[in-house]
Amino acid sequence: MVPSPAYAAWMSVFKDEVQPIDDRYIKDYLNKIENFDEKHTEDIFLRADQKVTLKSALSRLKRIQRIVGHGHFALLSFDGAVKTAKAYTSVGRFTKKELDFMEMIFYEDSFLYGFMGDKPLKNLTDTIDEPKAVKIPYTGNYLYKGLPLEMYKKIKKDIGDDVILTSGLRSVTKQFMLFLSKAHSNDGNLSLASRSLAPPGYSFHGVGDFDVGQVGFGVLNFTEKFTDTPIYKKLEDLGYIKLRYSKGNYLGVRFEPWHIKVKLQSC
Repeated sequence: MVPSPAYAAWMSVFKDEVQPIDDRYIKDYLNKIENFDEKHTEDIFLRADQKVTLKSALSRLKRIQRIVGHGHFALLSFDGAVKTAKAYTSVGRFTKKELDFMEMIFYEDSFLYGFMGDKPLKNLTDTIDEPKAVKIPYTGNYLYKGLPLEMYKKIKKDIGDDVILTSGLRSVTKQFMLFLSKAHSNDGNLSLASRSLAPPGYSFHGVGDFDVGQVGFGVLNFTEKFTDTPIYKKLEDLGYIKLRYSKGNYLGVRFEPWHIKVKLQSC
């Protein structure tokens, strides 16, 4: 994969190179982010053979999730997923092609398809520290003890029972399934997937960030419509809105008003 001229131009900005940026690249970038769920010229797609491998790896991840349960799957390491696949004939071992493909996705520089955020998890084998994770009642999600849990409890105390944790800790394995699902449903378009989801390793859900929403609002909690809810307005009024992916960000990802940034030492 090679970066498009537009992304190569943006890359020079983030790598502190002195190079003028044509206004058309800025307009092109803003158009892509505003219309994040559409296909755009210069989007990076997987090859036909890679799409076949993606589909089989994704199916295997979904089977693992059914075996271990949705809650534990969010904590499952990549090595743990590989061991689970070996242990259950209903899942089946990952093939060498699948493992090579997933390694390629993890270690590929995300600049190549337009995601320019930091990478808090540097290794494919990085793990969630399970003894430090606590399951949040009635949500099916986990948070790290310490600042993330304290912050969520404070939000609940300040705002009330109408706010809910919609997504907490996510392992590399969980982020793989989300990212590959998005790419698979869009014909292997990695650029489109990365405008909606951080690629594996790049998600701050792996180190403490979490998502919140309004009870009863369903999937709309993961759209800009969330900003019209009383919960969002209270979060904003009380100063909780210090977003990881703010409106107009230059990280190559859509506006995420539901994503709470937890200021950890590693962040």
